Amino acid sequence: MYDVIVIGSGIGGLVTATQLVAKGAKVLVLEGYTIPGGSAGYFSREGYRFDVGASMIFGFGEKGTTNLLTRALQAVDVSLETIPDHVQIHYHLPNSLDLKVERNYEDFLQNLIAYFPHESKGIRCFYDECWQVFNCLNQMELLSLEEPRYLIRTFFKHPLACLGLAKYLPQNVGDIARRYIKDPELLKFIDVECYCWSVVPADMTPMINAGMVFSDRHYGGVNYPKGGVGQIAQKLVEGLIKKGGEIQYQARVTQILEEKKRVIGVKLANNQVYRAKRVVSNATRWNTFEKLLSTVEIPLNEKNWQQRYKKSPSFFSLHMGVKAELVSPETECHHILLSEWEKMTASEGTIFVSIPTLLDQQLAPKGYHVIHAFATHSIDEWQNLSEKAYEAKKEATAWRIVDRLKKIFPQIDANLDYLEAGTPRTHRRFLGRVDGTYGPIPRRKLRGLLGMPFNRTAIEGLYIVGDSTFPGQGLNAVAFSGFACAHRVAVDLGL
Repeated sequence: MYDVIVIGSGIGGLVTATQLVAKGAKVLVLEGYTIPGGSAGYFSREGYRFDVGASMIFGFGEKGTTNLLTRALQAVDVSLETIPDHVQIHYHLPNSLDLKVERNYEDFLQNLIAYFPHESKGIRCFYDECWQVFNCLNQMELLSLEEPRYLIRTFFKHPLACLGLAKYLPQNVGDIARRYIKDPELLKFIDVECYCWSVVPADMTPMINAGMVFSDRHYGGVNYPKGGVGQIAQKLVEGLIKKGGEIQYQARVTQILEEKKRVIGVKLANNQVYRAKRVVSNATRWNTFEKLLSTVEIPLNEKNWQQRYKKSPSFFSLHMGVKAELVSPETECHHILLSEWEKMTASEGTIFVSIPTLLDQQLAPKGYHVIHAFATHSIDEWQNLSEKAYEAKKEATAWRIVDRLKKIFPQIDANLDYLEAGTPRTHRRFLGRVDGTYGPIPRRKLRGLLGMPFNRTAIEGLYIVGDSTFPGQGLNAVAFSGFACAHRVAVDLGL
C-alpha cells in the first residue's frame, strides 16, 4: 500500500512526487513511456538530442520564490547546470517589426519604444504593471490555494501582496493593456507576446500568468538546462529514487479504481493493481475523467469546467539537424515568425523556432546544429487518412514550414542533414494527451484565472496536477501546480 500513486511523469507529476517523498510519503510514479518528462522529454537520433517540446525554460533563477524548478530539484538534493539565454525571443513580425526581448528589462523597453515612440509612456506603464503582479507572487511561498491555514498564514505575512494578487486574479492582459496603449499594432504585439506561451490572444490570457512570464524573463531569466530539457525530468527522478520513492516505466494506467465513492488505487494495462491512500493524475482532465474513470459519471463541476474550457490545438513539429555554417553566431536561440497579424491563431500562422545548440553544442554532432520548429495544428486535419495520404500530408506540411524558415535561414534546404516530423497524432501517441492537445484554453473570454480548477476533485482521494489545473500551461506553471498539489495531499495525509 502506497501513500500516493502519481499517474504520469510529466514535470507536474514529478514535482508532486518529489515534494511528497521529501515530506516522508511513500510514493510510486507510473509512467506509460520508456523515459520521464512527457512534453518536457527528449529523444535521440543519429547523434542529435532533440527536446520534445519548447526549450524556453523559466524557473531556474537563484532568488525569490518563483524559481520553482530550482526549488523542486533542491528539495530532493539534486542540481542541474543551466546556461543563461540573454534574449528570450527574437520576433519576426508583420510590417518589418523585428524585435528582440532582451534579458535586461530596460533594453527590452527601449527596443520596443524605438518602434512605437508615441506609446513610450503606455509601454512602460503596462509592463511595469506586470511587475506589480510578479512582485506579489515573488514575495510568498507558492503552495496550495486550497489549504486554509496556508492562506491565513500567507495573508498575515504578506497582506499587501495577497490583496494585490486578489485584485489581478479576475483580470486578463488585454483589458489592462488597453488602459495604457491605443496603437492597434502595438496591441497586436501584446497579443503575440501572450500567444507564444498561452496559445490565446491577450484578451483571453490571465494577467497573473502574464505577470509571471513578462517579468521573470528579466528577473530569473530564461535558462537552458545543460544536456537538454529532458535533464529536468531525469534529475527529478534521480532525486525521487534517492529519497526512497519509486518509478516504473512502460506501466500504462488504464483505470483509476474506486470503491464506495473513494479512489483506492489503479489498474495497469497488464491487469496489475496497485493500491494507495491517494491518487494524483498527471493526465489531462479529459483523459482522467473520460478514460481512466470511464465507469464513473463525470462530476458536475467537471462538466461545468468543460463548458468554460476546450482543448487547445496540438502541434506539427519539425526536428532538424543542420550544418553549422547555416546558423551565424549572432543568431538568437528562440524565434517567432508571423507574416500576417490576422493569421496568428490559425493553423501554421505562427511558427515557433528553437535552436538549443546555440546554448549547448553537445546536443548535436560537431559541426552541426539542432533546429526545432513547430506550429499549431488540429488533430481533425490528420484523422481518417490512409497511411499513404498521411505520409504525403506530413511531407507537404514539413516542406511548407521549411520554406517559412528561409526568412531566418535562406540556405536551409542545402544544409539539412536530418529531418523528422511529428503530427498531432504523434503527440497523442507518445505523450498520451487526448487529441495531442497542448492544454486547455478558454472557450470564451473568462475572468482571469477564476475559472481554472485547483488540484482536488469531486472524487475523494483523487487529485489532478499539470496544465489543466491552476495556473495553466508552461513548465514553471505546472511546477507551481506540483508544489500546490503536493502540499494539499500532504495536509490531507497528515504529513
